[in-house]
This record gives sequence, C-alpha cells and structure tokens, in this order.
Amino acid sequence: MNLKEAFRYQNKLQAFMDEVQGILSDDTNITKVENTNLRHKVMGDASDETVRVQPSSEYHQHITQLTEFLLWLLDEKSKLFEAVRRAKEQLPIDLDSEVSLNAQRQSIARTLRRMNDLRGSEQIISNGGTGYRFNAEGNQVSYRCDVKRVVTINYDRNKVRKELEKLNKKSDETSAQLDLCLVTSKVEYEPPFDVNSSFAETFENYIGRAGA
Repeated sequence: MNLKEAFRYQNKLQAFMDEVQGILSDDTNITKVENTNLRHKVMGDASDETVRVQPSSEYHQHITQLTEFLLWLLDEKSKLFEAVRRAKEQLPIDLDSEVSLNAQRQSIARTLRRMNDLRGSEQIISNGGTGYRFNAEGNQVSYRCDVKRVVTINYDRNKVRKELEKLNKKSDETSAQLDLCLVTSKVEYEPPFDVNSSFAETFENYIGRAGA
C-alpha cells in the first residue's frame, strides 16, 4: 500500500478501536445487573420479580474476546505506524513538516486575501454621533448628529498582492508534491482485513482465527 492508503487504514483501525472502547465503557455490557422487586415483604402472598437490565450492545456476550480484539487492533496500529515511519524516511521531503508548513501558508494566504480585497470607503452614518450644548435655560443637554466615517487602507496593497501570489504558488507546488509522495510511496504493511470491511465482519473473522 502507499501512504494515502496507509492513512486511510489507520483511520479504519482507530474507528474500530473507538467502537470497542464504547462497548467496554458501558457497564450494562460488562456487568450483569438484576433488580428484584421484593413484593413479598409488602404482600405475603405476592411473588418477587427479578428483572435484568438489558445490555446496550449485541456483543455483550463476547466481552473477553472484544478486549483481546481491542489489544490486537492496537498492535496492528503500532505495526502500521512503524511501517509508515519507515516509508516517510524514504521520501525526498519531510512529509509532516511540509504538511504543517503548507497549512500555515494557506492560513496566511487567507489573511492576505482579505487584506487584498479590502477597499477604502466613505459613508454618512445618520444620527451616529452625540454632542452636548446649553439650552435657553442654561442647562446642558445632549443632541444627535450625523457621523462621516472614512476608512482608508493602512498598508501597501501592491506588496500584499505580490506576496499573496507567491504564497499561492508555493502552496500549490507543495500540495502537488505532497500528493505525489502519498501515492508513489511504498508502505511495507500487510493489512489483516479489507479497509472496506464492517466491524461485524472483522470481529467475526478475528474470533474465527483465534479459535482455529
């Protein structure tokens, strides 16, 4: 598999691990709870009734096997991580650093793009201001007045536009290089199940192999 496929498989392993942990974290699945209504204590001729709390998962009868399955998934993830690390070492670029740097380039480009699109303006805001004056009786009173709002650009737009173009070009070039690395790389890892397999299929096959 290549790195792109390896990252997809990592996500699949993590999704299965999350599902198992969700099952094991629910007490109704890992314990048996019975509530008995002690009716005979109130009414001598009444019978007690015992009701079991229903588990939330259909896998509640396979808790020990699920625990082993979870640890097996963790081991597979560890193997895949190591295979990915070795594959990255063979690349002509530092993949993790370039991904992080390119994300930062794109973030800065968004800021510069906003600055480049910003325009000066002038407008009258009706009754947007206040003032004070003395009336005929000599008392200070407030009044409203219009406000002239003028916005001017406080930077070199041509410089910003030039740097934006350079950033966009570098970002596009890096993205293309990263995409090429992802699909041409070689990850030495043999997946134990198909990435499109469901949780139920994978767990069932694991039980089958473990019992063989």
